[in-house]
Amino acid sequence: IMAQLLYFALSRKREYLADEGAARLTRYPEGLASALEKIAMDNSPRLASANMVTAPMYIANPLKKEGMALSNLTSTHPPIEERIKILRKMAHSPSFKEYALAYSQVTGTKSIIPPSALKTDEQISFRPPSPESASKQKIEKQTHQVADIIRRVNGFLFLPCACGLTLKIPPNFSRPNVNCPRCNRNLTIPQK
Repeated sequence: IMAQLLYFALSRKREYLADEGAARLTRYPEGLASALEKIAMDNSPRLASANMVTAPMYIANPLKKEGMALSNLTSTHPPIEERIKILRKMAHSPSFKEYALAYSQVTGTKSIIPPSALKTDEQISFRPPSPESASKQKIEKQTHQVADIIRRVNGFLFLPCACGLTLKIPPNFSRPNVNCPRCNRNLTIPQK
């Protein structure tokens, strides 16, 4: 039993290190976090061919049973929500040090990055957007601006969060507080 639990722990550690390696390679952790979110929200049926032997080859755990927190202990993959939070907390650069800091903040444990990798003073910058994606982003930004104007006309409240996300609160929202979906910070809705 102990050998099996150790195998699962090592497999989860390998997944974290793969996320860090992908963030360094692509220099775009937000894109990786977005891809993991899409994988997590995929409602397609689970593969019948997935088993304990092939499970480590998947990006997300194919054997996870819904509503079972204990299954994280016997899983080959760490919780996907945790992986997304770590990637999104890499604020300054996609380096080993930044990943180690984000990992420690999210999990509350010491870093999984080897100390020898943390000793280097490497400066890795985020990847700039490509020209094609810049024009697509401009169109998306304009679409969001028009939608925001319509929301303002309809009485929506725009509540900024410290993490950079702006929450759009509908006029019939009755609770005094709301949690930010990105950082889970509890925000107080100002009285009108």
